[in-house]
Amino acid sequence: MKIFIACSKYFYHRIPEIKKELENQGHKISLPNSYNEPFKEDKLKGTPEHVKWKSQMMKKDKKNIAPNDAILVLNFEKKGIPNYIGGATFLEIYKAWELEKKIFIFNNFPKCSFTDELKGFNPTILNGNLGLLK
Repeated sequence: MKIFIACSKYFYHRIPEIKKELENQGHKISLPNSYNEPFKEDKLKGTPEHVKWKSQMMKKDKKNIAPNDAILVLNFEKKGIPNYIGGATFLEIYKAWELEKKIFIFNNFPKCSFTDELKGFNPTILNGNLGLLK
């Protein structure tokens, strides 16, 4: 299966190990938009270029997700918030749902303002078990 990984930039350090495990299972992996420059947005905040950059990242979602069979959302604790999913990742999940891709979430749903919407996408919750990706 071809899988697009989506997550907060604060979880990018977890991707290599997960990517390796998935590739060992025979999957092909696509990485997040800003994987090679995870903190570029932080450098741009407060500048006119920030809005342009953010818009470009969101426009890439369809192009990046469409060739894949599924999206895997990595959601871990961030700043005391268990199973964190941020706005940009939520939009990637929505795009995958819109494109009728399989949606896998690594850990359980976060408790947040859009938990009901996440549930409405009817994802498969892996509870950390990558062997459930099918």
